[in-house]
Amino acid sequence: MTDFLLQWAVTAVSLWLASLLFKGIKFDSTGALVVSALLLGLANAVVKPLLIILTLPLTLVTFGLFILVINALMMLLVAWLIKGFKVSGFWTAFFAGVFVSVLSIAFGAVFSASPETTLEMPHGNSVWL
Repeated sequence: MTDFLLQWAVTAVSLWLASLLFKGIKFDSTGALVVSALLLGLANAVVKPLLIILTLPLTLVTFGLFILVINALMMLLVAWLIKGFKVSGFWTAFFAGVFVSVLSIAFGAVFSASPETTLEMPHGNSVWL
């Protein structure tokens, strides 16, 4: 459960930073930002894999770059569904989607990095990794 909440917070912060960087992204309220982050995570978990499977030939031909278009479509879908979230157009969604993805990966790597791990050895000795 904490992983889910952490990913939700990371997505919300990434969307907020994207709204500061890209003039075409607006949130009417903090509530709209929080709900948008939740719905974007849900869309990325459910709808995006279906779109990737349906567009697999195009994704393969473009060496995976079509996934960036799918990211933009996910952001536009969320903006269409959430009243307080506005995206001005496809290219704003495209570049903001790339930005949010990179930030989410970076934040996720920093915040989910576990402290040093130990392995228990047969005689009670520990090895730090």
